[in-house]
Amino acid sequence: MATETLEQRIDQRLTRWFETSAQALLFLFIVAILLTVLAGSLYTLYDLRLIITDGFHPAFKPLLVDMLTVLAVVEILRTALAYFTEHRVKVTYIIDTVMVTVLTEAMAFWHREMAWEQVAMLISLIMALAVTRVITVRFSPRRLQLEL
Repeated sequence: MATETLEQRIDQRLTRWFETSAQALLFLFIVAILLTVLAGSLYTLYDLRLIITDGFHPAFKPLLVDMLTVLAVVEILRTALAYFTEHRVKVTYIIDTVMVTVLTEAMAFWHREMAWEQVAMLISLIMALAVTRVITVRFSPRRLQLEL
């Protein structure tokens, strides 16, 4: 009986140490993400000069890619904050991040010639992500708990 109590105390201490370490690393990660969002926002503001030098249409593509990249990093921040507060990763946030990243890549290919197969793959990927996101919202553990 005494060994079970000792094992339980060791297990509790290891769990507490792991959770504290994970929280500290996640805090540093969140600070790094915030600095990245700040740097990306400043870079996007700096790229506004392209409107004056290159005209609106040529400047629109890099500005849009910059903004979508910052939005992808914001989605990563949202995922980290959800883990920080709820101690679990939300799949919908990860899917949102991937969708924003895929759309950013699609915008990067704006003026390039793409084969129809590549366009079809891109559309298929976006559709699969959208369907997966709808399924994860519909069958969310929290929603299933509320229905019970």
